[in-house]
Amino acid sequence: MTQATAEIRFIDGGESAEAALLDRAFAALADPVRRSILEQLGERPLLVSEVAAAYPISLQAVSRHIQVLVRAGLVQQARTGRISRCSLDVGPMLAAAVWINRYAKYWQAQFDTLAAFLVPEPGAGAQPRRKARKVAPTRRRRTP
Repeated sequence: MTQATAEIRFIDGGESAEAALLDRAFAALADPVRRSILEQLGERPLLVSEVAAAYPISLQAVSRHIQVLVRAGLVQQARTGRISRCSLDVGPMLAAAVWINRYAKYWQAQFDTLAAFLVPEPGAGAQPRRKARKVAPTRRRRTP
């Protein structure tokens, strides 16, 4: 057993079903090809061959990516004989978004601090801008 396999088993060992779902979703979303596949499927359901046409990798490699997405619950596959149609399932993505949103308070505080720095509140020592005075152009003296 490799160290990575041991770590995965340790992580999955005592987790709730919700935590395991999040683990699979984040692992699936970690790959740029899989994220791109999800973008494609966000437009409409596609055949595996239609998904694969967009990538310079083999049909088998795309199929493996799709299987990771299926195991993560992000994609549903419907088979009719040898034809497989894939469609997006946003449930696990929603769960991941809810989990990430729990940490919004940390970056929101940073945004609030930045906003306070960039736009001082009225009466907090900010001086109003003065209007620029128009100055009449000077005339040159003619020297005799």
